Amino acid sequence: MAILVTGGAGFIGSNFVLDWLAQSKEPVINLDKLTYAGNLGNLVSLEGNSSHVFVQGDIGDRSLVSRLLVEYKPRAILNFAAESHVDRSIHGPGEFIQTNIQGTFNLLECTREYWLNLDEQAKCNFRLLHVSTDEVYGTLSPDAPAFTEEHAYEPNSPYSASKAASDHLVRAWHHTYGLPVLTTNCSNNYGPYHFPEKLIPLMIVNALAGKPLPVYGDGMQIRDWLYVKDHCSAIRRVLSAGHVGETYNVGGWNEMPNIEIVKTVCTILDQLRPKPDGSSYDTQICYVQDRPGHDRRYAIDARKIERELGWKPEETFETGIYKTIRWYLDNPQWVQDVQSGDYREWVGKQYGSVATP
Repeated sequence: MAILVTGGAGFIGSNFVLDWLAQSKEPVINLDKLTYAGNLGNLVSLEGNSSHVFVQGDIGDRSLVSRLLVEYKPRAILNFAAESHVDRSIHGPGEFIQTNIQGTFNLLECTREYWLNLDEQAKCNFRLLHVSTDEVYGTLSPDAPAFTEEHAYEPNSPYSASKAASDHLVRAWHHTYGLPVLTTNCSNNYGPYHFPEKLIPLMIVNALAGKPLPVYGDGMQIRDWLYVKDHCSAIRRVLSAGHVGETYNVGGWNEMPNIEIVKTVCTILDQLRPKPDGSSYDTQICYVQDRPGHDRRYAIDARKIERELGWKPEETFETGIYKTIRWYLDNPQWVQDVQSGDYREWVGKQYGSVATP
């Protein structure tokens, strides 16, 4: 028995692999392309662990994926592999089309061939769990009800459009071919090992480095925030008990505007790592031009997964953000290692000189 995890060196994928192996002896075959956000440093604690088999490769490589399926015979595949940053998708949508759409198609086809050749019991027990995002649903007005699983897809960015397309492919392979799939759509994750181009880790590392804290527009874009380890527990629950063909929204019940998130980070850093001059980190906040087509509000209604599978998040935003900031303070070497020349070049391109060294 084993599971195949794609994208298992990225932020959410690596947290899932670490949590899985902390509570299970079932081996993980970890396939990751190791692009800019894939980082073996996330998995250093698994060195020498025979239950973790890492393979560098692309879900778009059909011969590789097929070989891994035949060799390791996983009972389940969990697809975390994706290009996931909206800002990057605006500057270069091609990679998002290739990985999120073409890559998912390839994974589905390899999986279908593998699944059809299983014996009846193994075929019945097999699952492919596709990890997606709430951004496929589009944007909400301030007073609109939160996204449910029945909400129409209205993606507004190249990233969310590519993820919506991948969700549709997964659904179609289930309805057309009978492939036993599950889909999860999560809200904004945060926590350990988060690559510091996203809001929360960017604010933490820039604050500690004495750099400006760039906030898009008026900072009133609202998101639901989900601690990554809660997300991992939800995925484990959906894998073990989810109904084949179903979609489950996973959220943290924590709707907040971006500027409030940034100020909360500053307040906690003021307590845990006060500045020598006694000033607050919030003096480093600056407002920059909003990105094109920026969705104003996302919100997840996570009642279905609680009602049907008994899952709900353990962390409040207050406990989760404290743990997250504490982790970054305790792991300065990880932060230094991921801030390569490519990363600095990206931050400069996205936010201009305001956020660069």
